[in-house]
Amino acid sequence: MSDYIFKLPDLGEGTVEAEIAEWMVQVGALVKEEDPICSMLTDKAAVELSSPVSGRVVSLAGEVGDSVPVGSPLITFAIEAAAPASVAGDDKKPAAGTREAAPASVPGKAPPAPGANEKARTSPSIRQRAREAGIDLGAVAGSGPGGRILKQDLDAFLAGNTRMAAPAAPVPVASEKGGTTEIKVVGLRRKIAQRMEQANHEVPHFAYVEEVDITALESLRSLLNQGRDADRGTLTLLPFISMALTRVLRDFPQCNSHYDRERNVLIRHAAVHLGIATQTPDGLKVPVVRQAQERQLEDMAAEIRRVTEAARDNSASREELGGSTITITSLGKLGGVVSTPIINLPEVAIIGVNKAVQRPMVVNGQIVIRTMMNLSSSFDHRFVDGYDAAAMIQALKLLLEQPASLVLQP
Repeated sequence: MSDYIFKLPDLGEGTVEAEIAEWMVQVGALVKEEDPICSMLTDKAAVELSSPVSGRVVSLAGEVGDSVPVGSPLITFAIEAAAPASVAGDDKKPAAGTREAAPASVPGKAPPAPGANEKARTSPSIRQRAREAGIDLGAVAGSGPGGRILKQDLDAFLAGNTRMAAPAAPVPVASEKGGTTEIKVVGLRRKIAQRMEQANHEVPHFAYVEEVDITALESLRSLLNQGRDADRGTLTLLPFISMALTRVLRDFPQCNSHYDRERNVLIRHAAVHLGIATQTPDGLKVPVVRQAQERQLEDMAAEIRRVTEAARDNSASREELGGSTITITSLGKLGGVVSTPIINLPEVAIIGVNKAVQRPMVVNGQIVIRTMMNLSSSFDHRFVDGYDAAAMIQALKLLLEQPASLVLQP
């Protein structure tokens, strides 16, 4: 017997360390080559690593939530045949057998012994859900690339099976002490907390709120939705707002920028890569609609639907979850009257959409019922002056109140 030390490989994009999101093996477990062993969380994605050898697990680098530097020992195996003493992760090449998944956090649950669930190609959150439901993922057909199991695949399997194995006993992820609950902040939730703290600390936010009369827009949206094919989905307000935003950014390019803090350079982007803040079971993610300025209504609606669904079911790629130049955030019917969105670094502006409500308004001296909606937006006051922020939102308001121009003009 000899020890084989597997070191954390370079996971790309300048990663210097990664957080342990999930262990799929435990000390003493027998592992075969290419079996999944863990999921590591970087700033962009969760990367699933597979075992480079067959052997017994001797030691693990830490617990869920711990950070491991690239090139440091991650897991040690006892193997039968002679083999190199270690596999270093500092050769700048990802180790063979790595698999990428969309960001996910799996709070500290005790790892089970390897089994069919661990061998299936899927995301950590779907694997966890299958464990809790007592589902063997080997029986679930995957519709994703390479047979990867997506959220809808597991949903369909659950819906079509009324008699299933008894759910596994839940593993506590929090400890009870004197009437309080302690929950370790790990994974995506920790990344969200860190980014929000950084943005709030570094950026002098300037908030601007304006009400918009979307009565005509709602009439147009209702008209376009009549007789609409179910497979195309219902048009929401979001693609209209997205199109309007790309139009006004032509005149306010400073709002479609990144601030490179290290070089002290403001980078203005010609293309609009639109971030869509999306609530998912794992936390807030920002999938990106690329080249949004070139998309017409149907294309915009379809792409927003595609990337947000991919974010929710953990099938989004790393590229689809980064690189936005400006972000729209909306809570839909829960949008409230006013919000103060936090800027998505390194961007310099974020557009917040509040809920639409019918209110009495004075129009031409008469009190009439109109459908009103507030835009609550934030700007980085270092680079966007208050006048320019207000002027941009007023231009956006004008387009939304005269929506025919969105459909008829390029």
